[in-house]
Amino acid sequence: MSTPLERLNTATTEDATQALTRCCGSRRWVEAMLAVRPFRDAEHLYAEASAAWERTGPEDWKEAFTHHPRIGDVSRLREKYAATAQWSSQEQQGVAAADEQVLEALAQGNRDYEARYGFIFLVCATGKSAAQMLALLQGRMNNPTDVELRIAAGEHAKITRIRLEKLLAP
Repeated sequence: MSTPLERLNTATTEDATQALTRCCGSRRWVEAMLAVRPFRDAEHLYAEASAAWERTGPEDWKEAFTHHPRIGDVSRLREKYAATAQWSSQEQQGVAAADEQVLEALAQGNRDYEARYGFIFLVCATGKSAAQMLALLQGRMNNPTDVELRIAAGEHAKITRIRLEKLLAP
């Protein structure tokens, strides 16, 4: 029986593209990852993923951000993001227990953030409560756009790592 890494290494280009896109929605990143297959082991995969992300830029980051639902937007998780819905819902478990006031504040904060910056609020939600994510969102609202874009890209890199780990899980 083959391991998830072996399956990724031997997958067709189309299947590997789909698998990697579930982890990061930047076409440039996915192409870079496809170009270095096969991966020797998990650490090689993670190192290449990090290096490929470092070679991307603002347009690639924004493209990748479009593959994520807004924090707390469970209904959109199910419809638009079907390929990553299970992962996203696991990552956003902290939202499930939130009270209505926090959820409404998150929804409004997301709208305000997107209007200000032109992209969704991105945070590595794993292990964070809705209140913690709301505080992070509010704390980042006054950042200059270029600073915020870099912060969001850093958060995306964390999410990508977690998703790659899930991809390799037996």
